[in-house]
Amino acid sequence: MPIDRPEAVELVAAVAEHLKEHVAPLLEGQPAFHVRVAINALAIVERTMTEGEAMDQRELESLQGLLAQEGDLIDLNRRLSEQIRSKEMEDQRDAVLAHLRRTVVDKLRLANPRYMNPRH
Repeated sequence: MPIDRPEAVELVAAVAEHLKEHVAPLLEGQPAFHVRVAINALAIVERTMTEGEAMDQRELESLQGLLAQEGDLIDLNRRLSEQIRSKEMEDQRDAVLAHLRRTVVDKLRLANPRYMNPRH
């Protein structure tokens, strides 16, 4: 990846900020909704660029430990799904649930970190 500035993640953040500060306030109705959707999508891209690789690595290491196998994320997730369906993982239920919870929390943090805030 190039080392020049601005970095891709900075460009994505700048576009999102511009839309939020200068475009969204001028719109109403459906166009305003579409701009909010675009701003949210850019925020997901930004979080994925900054945090996604580490999250994938944590998930991969967790799967490798759980399954005691090597492979890529897609392959290991497929194997885990197959083993859950066939009830091969029943003796590791707590470990499987812990892995799934960690993975879901990471995915929710990428989609929208506010999902992880408790509601009052």
